[in-house]
Amino acid sequence: MTTTPPVAGEAQQWLLLLHQLPPKPAYFRVRIWRRLQDLGAVAIKNSVYALPAGEETREDFEWLLREIVDGGGEACICEARIVDGLSDQDIRAQFDEARDADYREIAEEARAITEAARNGDAVPEEARAEIPAKVKRLRKRLAEVAAIDFFGASGRQSAEGVVAEIEARLRPTAGGKAVATEKKVDTDLTGKTWVTRRGVHVDRMACAWLIRRFIDPEAHFKFVGGQSYQPGGDELRFDMFEAEFTHDGDRCTFEVLLDRIGLDDPALRHIGEIVHDIDIKDGKFDRAEAAGIAQVIAGIAMAHDDDEVRLQRSAVVFEDLLTYFRRKRRAVAKTARKEPRP
Repeated sequence: MTTTPPVAGEAQQWLLLLHQLPPKPAYFRVRIWRRLQDLGAVAIKNSVYALPAGEETREDFEWLLREIVDGGGEACICEARIVDGLSDQDIRAQFDEARDADYREIAEEARAITEAARNGDAVPEEARAEIPAKVKRLRKRLAEVAAIDFFGASGRQSAEGVVAEIEARLRPTAGGKAVATEKKVDTDLTGKTWVTRRGVHVDRMACAWLIRRFIDPEAHFKFVGGQSYQPGGDELRFDMFEAEFTHDGDRCTFEVLLDRIGLDDPALRHIGEIVHDIDIKDGKFDRAEAAGIAQVIAGIAMAHDDDEVRLQRSAVVFEDLLTYFRRKRRAVAKTARKEPRP
């Protein structure tokens, strides 16, 4: 399902479903609620649900309206632009939050399946036999969630990565082992336009800083809608679906970018671990700094709607982190050299 995102600076157009359901039967109320969830609609007021305006979303609401009326309820559909109270950004955040919850659920189940596959003989044969079917259902569920991910929630890359990882693990070769595929990337990364999703947050902020700091100081960034984007000849995508640089397995885009361009700096690895813990939210590295940096990044995003401004402000944070980790490493090494040998 696709919708047309507004041009930068223009207000988003919404479809609102206002409805009232009969108190009984209870199953009818549950059925309508489930239908709203399946459509990806979010509640902005009691009995008022929103979808971004588009031909498909209008048709979805029209079918649901008919279902509500046939069941003894009342409903109407309005086309609106938000003038006061909630902002478009507030409503889009609700959509992203709902989809991120779906993606987290998929990613957690995929990680559990991956762990079972890794354990091999420790898992009962019957449970191992069910793994392919479970992965197939996960892929189907991922496609369903992506279809109602109207604004490109950040959790998609993580979910896509872990599902792809277990699929690769199950894909046999002639030798009976899985083959991991690698995206081909232009080795000349300078003079490119780097494309990512609008509403940049920690992973995309960190990647943009890394690109301008270590790859191309004059790098230009382009921010697009969350739907699939076909790049031009001088464009490279990052941290978005089907991008040249994006999540891989349980690694965030910053970690992938570090590895793919061969930056083996301990300070950068520390930053990558912080970005991972904030972005993936799996506690893999349990970095003590993550909570504080997450609040700083959230503050930048809350204070600035303009993505280029967000990149500029966050670059200071990552530059200071780089300095901190490098100086800390040198201080530890200096102290070690001064310690007397036993």
